[in-house]
Amino acid sequence: MKIHFTIEYITNWGEELRIQLSQIVANGQKTQMKECQMETFDGKTWDVEITFSADEILGISYKYALYRDNVLVWTEWEVAPHHINFSSDIDHYIINDYWRPIPDDLPLYSSAFTESIGKHSESIDEKIFAETLQLRISEPRLRKDQYLGICGCVPQLGYWERPIRMQKIGLQEWAINLDAELLYTTIEYKYVIIDKDNHIIHWEEGPNRKIRCSRLSKHQMWIKTDVRASFDIPKWKSAGIVLPVFSLRTNKSYGIGDFGDLRTLISWASQVKMHVIQILPINDTTMTGTWTDSYPYNSISIYAFHPIYCDLSALPKIADHIKMEKFQMKQQKLNSLQHVDYEKVFSLKMEYLRLAYAQEGKYVLCSDDFKLYYESNKDWLIPYSAFCHLRDTYGTADFSTWPEYNIYNDEEIEHLCSPSSHAYSSCALYLYIQYKLHLQLSAVREEAREKGIIIKGDIPIGISRNSVEAWTNPRLFNLNSQAGAPPDDFSVNGQNWGFPTYNWDEMKKDGYSWWLRRFKKMSEYFDAYRIDHILGFFRIWEIPMHSVHGLLGQFSPSLPLSVNEIENYGLKFRKEQMTKPYITEECLESVFGYRKDIIKTIYLYQRTDGRYEFKEPFNTQRKIEAAFKDKNDEENILVRDGLYKLLSSVLFVSDRQFPELYHPRISAQNDYTYQSLSLHEQDAFNRLYNDYYYHRHNDFWYKEAMKKLPVLSQSTRMLVCAEDLGMVPKCVPWVMNNLRILSLEIQTMPKAEGQEFGNLQDNPYLSVATISTHDMAPLRQWWEEDKERAQRFYNTALQKDGPAPKKVPGWLCEEIVSRHLFSPSALCILSYQDWLSIDETLRLDNPEDERINIPANPRHYWRYRMHTSIEQLMKSSEFNKKITSLIENSGRA
Repeated sequence: MKIHFTIEYITNWGEELRIQLSQIVANGQKTQMKECQMETFDGKTWDVEITFSADEILGISYKYALYRDNVLVWTEWEVAPHHINFSSDIDHYIINDYWRPIPDDLPLYSSAFTESIGKHSESIDEKIFAETLQLRISEPRLRKDQYLGICGCVPQLGYWERPIRMQKIGLQEWAINLDAELLYTTIEYKYVIIDKDNHIIHWEEGPNRKIRCSRLSKHQMWIKTDVRASFDIPKWKSAGIVLPVFSLRTNKSYGIGDFGDLRTLISWASQVKMHVIQILPINDTTMTGTWTDSYPYNSISIYAFHPIYCDLSALPKIADHIKMEKFQMKQQKLNSLQHVDYEKVFSLKMEYLRLAYAQEGKYVLCSDDFKLYYESNKDWLIPYSAFCHLRDTYGTADFSTWPEYNIYNDEEIEHLCSPSSHAYSSCALYLYIQYKLHLQLSAVREEAREKGIIIKGDIPIGISRNSVEAWTNPRLFNLNSQAGAPPDDFSVNGQNWGFPTYNWDEMKKDGYSWWLRRFKKMSEYFDAYRIDHILGFFRIWEIPMHSVHGLLGQFSPSLPLSVNEIENYGLKFRKEQMTKPYITEECLESVFGYRKDIIKTIYLYQRTDGRYEFKEPFNTQRKIEAAFKDKNDEENILVRDGLYKLLSSVLFVSDRQFPELYHPRISAQNDYTYQSLSLHEQDAFNRLYNDYYYHRHNDFWYKEAMKKLPVLSQSTRMLVCAEDLGMVPKCVPWVMNNLRILSLEIQTMPKAEGQEFGNLQDNPYLSVATISTHDMAPLRQWWEEDKERAQRFYNTALQKDGPAPKKVPGWLCEEIVSRHLFSPSALCILSYQDWLSIDETLRLDNPEDERINIPANPRHYWRYRMHTSIEQLMKSSEFNKKITSLIENSGRA
């Protein structure tokens, strides 16, 4: 069998095209990819002929690649390669292709669209003629019950009167086979969108397409791929809601939301024409069993779900009727609470799960379905279940303190989890729990897809240092550092998340397989996801272990400055003064006031030059933290925070790897070392600072991101959305635009320089519009907390005259919501609190009770719950009509 490939692609001197192909064998498996060089005579038309043995393979999958001086520059879009299914009736294929870049309308190729809103079944056209012309075209904009058709000037194409339905043969790819023997002249045709009854809904715009079908030989097939059609249809846009699972409330909740409640939310979302439900991370965070485990971004496993999200009503009832009645009584009590009581809920749910396991665990774990699940997931299930057993046994998730198994060993852990082990029953409990959670979340996804709802998950940027991942793969992480974020609107001292940073060099060695497995697993349950802090894939804010705040951090990787580079800006480098805390009588007076003398006596000593230094027991923030442990009164907190501030008062931070190179300390202009400089020196430092943080790294960080994100973002068909807030380098939108990753657009946090409030109509299509996130005050709260800013927003962003209302009324909230829905963003996903703000009869009286998280407080209790049940919400007819109308009028239904 021969295949002749031709593609039009303009190349420059030194560039060449190659074709990368894999053979499709039994069971749809692909063989290892091989490359074939193509030839050209004009630098535009490239071709190659390849011979195959048809008896051995079922077809081929292939893509084109551009090389420059024998170095790979780029390939076509990885997710949707070209493909040919071989027919025994064909012995010669002639292929005319177009280069396939990442589509501009990538969301329509994601599983978010193709598996729910625009779901179509694939089929193979078995009709093969003696001479066959196959026309192919990509068309992703079709909704359910819409199909692509073709009309033309010949009988096979309906004589312009009767459209012929095409068949879906791949990812948003449609085809039709025509008898080439009957196409003896130039034919004209157009593509059309038709309904299930074959009625034409849209004709493609522009002149008729023309093709001259030269005579083929017997048993030849010409496969011609056409360019995309132009249809006068609006871009796909959807609306949705974001709400943590723990915040859900239904009549059957156990004091916290669960996967069963998520199904109830799907019913409500479908009722009001929403198409997206976004949740926060749902991984297991159990370290202590206390409320501190409520933080959803600090999980002990990137795979395991939190037992607290198990829908107990989907499990068998406890056989002991008295115990079951007690559970029901406690359920009602916990479910009546305004907020989540994490400790009581977790304790109750684990008690129920243990009893359920005792009743049916043996039979469940012997079932064929469980065995299939186990075989597919044992790589993470075994270490996870062992970790949970050892955590419970030793009373801590800090594996470094365990008397045994503190260093992970595959064989030892596999033996610990085997049926012959004394620990098997304890480990098997967690296998049972994870299997039940898997079944429940799989059912959620199935129901969501059936109702046209996209479930959007959340991938945290970090992993806990007390996690299964840090235990099993410590080489992949820098356990001697902490990840965080530089100062921003959320936290003036920066954020210290405490997570170890990633060892990207080590991860790169096997093609980022740790990440690929993570994304693949997530795609089993979600059709879209939010990358938490995508900036971490460009560079991460790395904080030394001795710091509590984020001010003494540095970007990693980065390009630190040499002393010579610093002095080239006109700033004389003085290491002693610029890299150690600058403490004088004046700054002590400013920070501590009347307390300064006692501060000097206890914590400082005076140098010969009159400045002060910290005594050794207090010379890091971690030492200060330890000294003030359990001293939580206002006086001690003021002193502690003042000492933290003094320790951060430096102008430069030494590089972690190369101590003789330096980073300007973030936000140093607010501290005493900077204020001690002359005006000339301050000007020099400002120029250095701006160049360093806003110009020096753009190309460097672009290359860093492009090492990772193309591989990761194209590893699944989930829709990729990013949280790209904070100190955003200019290279971030370059990468996101190239990869078609959706940005996050918040009107009160515009990305354009010099703007206080963004123009919603400037939002890019590939973006998610929202009013607030879980890290921010919802609309009503920030309006009332910052009245001056609310007034400016009222007069400028909303373009309204006069004084702004002190409390934002429902009609004004509705207008703000409507403006977001009418923005160009592909997705408009608003928090439950901001949706509810439009109805004064439903929303809470006190906006402060709507807050989910306060980033400046690392020990915040994540316990917010809906104050009305979803069942009550579904009965709120006026509110639901209003939301439905807003969504329909904005074209997002």
